Amino acid sequence: MTPFGAKMRALRAERGVSLKEMADALGVTPTYLSALEHGRRGKPNWAFIQRVIHFFNVIWDDAEEIARLADISHPRIVIDTAGLDPAATAFANRLSRTIDRLDGPALDRLRRTLEDALEETRIDPPA
Repeated sequence: MTPFGAKMRALRAERGVSLKEMADALGVTPTYLSALEHGRRGKPNWAFIQRVIHFFNVIWDDAEEIARLADISHPRIVIDTAGLDPAATAFANRLSRTIDRLDGPALDRLRRTLEDALEETRIDPPA
């Protein structure tokens, strides 16, 4: 399941909306909507994201969160490490071969480690 798909499913459950009802309202098939939720379809386009936001009648921060989740929800990622440190290529390959064995807590730890490393390497602009 993608982050966008999980959010849609949670909003549907919270509001008591079936997959078929939502699909009909958005002008897509229930099969497409299910595939999108489960990560068997790529990242939705901007127009579809806007239809979802309007369907759930969310505003401001919630709408931005839905759009942000859609942006990070492509289930098949390509990482181009050409020209980078060999460690980057090794890391990307290792992650691609083993990510399916990592549970939620392990993925959260890796995400935090990545964010910490990025923060440490961030160069502040001169004042």
